[in-house]
Amino acid sequence: QVQLVESGGGLVQPGGSLRLSCAASGSRFSIYVMGWYRQAPGKHREWVATLTSGGTTNYADSVKGRFTISRDNANNTVYLQMSSLKPEDTAVYYCKAQTVDRPYWGQGTQVTVSS
Repeated sequence: QVQLVESGGGLVQPGGSLRLSCAASGSRFSIYVMGWYRQAPGKHREWVATLTSGGTTNYADSVKGRFTISRDNANNTVYLQMSSLKPEDTAVYYCKAQTVDRPYWGQGTQVTVSS
């Protein structure tokens, strides 16, 4: 079992920055990919970024160059640094941990980009 808790969401003006955190607990050794996804009102959940256990990162085209995924192994935390935020980045952001057996999801954190 893996438990994920996201934090760091909030209201930010266009062009601003936020850093989301995802703290993992439980069977962390079984995780081989961590990712961030988001779901805007009335839309399907979409992939944002992933970070493999080997350190490889990948980003959706819509966030490439603006978002950075990283991790702190000492604190079992994955981050999503978001810069140059746009109104279209408004969504609930979810952390996902992929293990050999199954994926695990956090509860989500709301990000609202508005003036």
